[in-house]
Amino acid sequence: MTHPFIENYAQNTHVKAEPDVLKSALPKTRVGILGGGTAGATIAIRLAALGIHTTVFEKKKSLIDGPPMCHLHAGGNLYREIPDEDCIDLLKQCIDILRLYPYTIDVRPTVFAVPKRDDDSPDDLLPRLNKITNAYKELVEQDPNNQVLGEPANYYQLYSYEQMIALSHKDQIAEPKTLDEWMIPVAKHLNLNKIKYPLIVAQEYGWNIFRLSASAQLALAQYEHANVLTSTEVKQVSQVNSSNDKTQSPTWQIEYQNAQSNATQTTEVDYLINACGFQTGIVDDMVGIDTKRMVEFKASYITHWQGAGGQIPEIIIYGNRGTPEGMAQLTPYPDGYFQIHGMTNAITLFNDGLVETSGNSAQPQLPSKYLEYISEGWDETALKARSQKAIDFVAEFVPAFNNANTQNNALFGGQQIPGEDDTLRVADVSLYSHISYARAENVKASSTLIAADEIVAEFTKLGFVSGEPNINNHRNNHQWAYLEQNCNEDISKIAQVLAKERGFPVAMANINNGINKTT
Repeated sequence: MTHPFIENYAQNTHVKAEPDVLKSALPKTRVGILGGGTAGATIAIRLAALGIHTTVFEKKKSLIDGPPMCHLHAGGNLYREIPDEDCIDLLKQCIDILRLYPYTIDVRPTVFAVPKRDDDSPDDLLPRLNKITNAYKELVEQDPNNQVLGEPANYYQLYSYEQMIALSHKDQIAEPKTLDEWMIPVAKHLNLNKIKYPLIVAQEYGWNIFRLSASAQLALAQYEHANVLTSTEVKQVSQVNSSNDKTQSPTWQIEYQNAQSNATQTTEVDYLINACGFQTGIVDDMVGIDTKRMVEFKASYITHWQGAGGQIPEIIIYGNRGTPEGMAQLTPYPDGYFQIHGMTNAITLFNDGLVETSGNSAQPQLPSKYLEYISEGWDETALKARSQKAIDFVAEFVPAFNNANTQNNALFGGQQIPGEDDTLRVADVSLYSHISYARAENVKASSTLIAADEIVAEFTKLGFVSGEPNINNHRNNHQWAYLEQNCNEDISKIAQVLAKERGFPVAMANINNGINKTT
């Protein structure tokens, strides 16, 4: 069953809209997607829009309720250690995913500061920023609708110490419109003597997980061919016809159980997609796939601070990951709520939180306490202690933030990393054509639409989808059915229900500046 509120809302408010391309899929094509995170939900939308009978199995009560996310990495500027090419890939992916989920974005700039204690210089980042700017300009020239991050020429801007001092004397604007207005609260609250110059400001926006969940669930509610089973645990998958006849692809039997029933049920699908996030290895073991991967448990913390004086950009203080001086990330939400990442082992990272495959299993084994956190909730004492450390960590550079309050909640979970490189930030999907199986392995949520495209290409090759040239017009032009049926207010109503249901402040389901309003 789907989330009751969303199901009722979709039925009572809108008529399901099936696009003309449904005839392009074979009527008997059935796909099972294990996992309803960002990858599973996005792939389901892509397939259902083609008329493919798609069933999503999700253990939690609603879709996209996973590891911490808050930032649209449209340029990858958080990651100084990754190649420039990966940053450009992240830019492309983020623009693409933003056009699928436009109501999930909070439009505000991100400030990137290199502290004086750091060995690097802000000038080291300028060649990369210029490459990203040129790549953005080219994307806009290819399709003007790609201009969702503001003018390409304004993708990033630099501020000197003198400019920041001058801005610190100006009156703060409650609802900033210009970049200078956005930078006034930064000039007032950031310790300007602890950072190197120039200060970098880029158009990397906020990404709201509650609104993403609401958008995906409303999108899937538009398609008769999409079936979403939440509160449902998959017990086993097995091949049905694995004969030696190479002309016949195997099908899969899925055994599953709903939380409200003691009985197990089975269904059969023509293609199986593993989108189980950090638990993809469990399904790989069922299928018989031997692969290497890592899993990392991470957390970010929710705090409340009334001293910002209005809207404020996201603030990033660079640092070396895993050291006591790791990166600090202060992400704003409406009504004074902030999400904090501190990339140290005392805050966001954990000494024993990164594990890799070993032995005969494709599933890395997280310590049991982290699995209990994910399934049962966090230990309050440990949560409060780490939340306070996060506040103290940010207050070193934003002294007034010392008055922030902990909120006894966090966004946390396990993140999969394909292979054996824990710095990997760009990955999408692995395909196993001979057994009708695919595994989504997205490190960043922005790559999920690219993963869906690769699966559609696979389906075209297998004959599940027609190869007609216009089959992907809706995808290429981002003409998604739910965007015609729903608006920002619809997303807000459902996101607020989800935030409350998950134990977060309702204000965190809202945004200050929507992408449609600002563009």
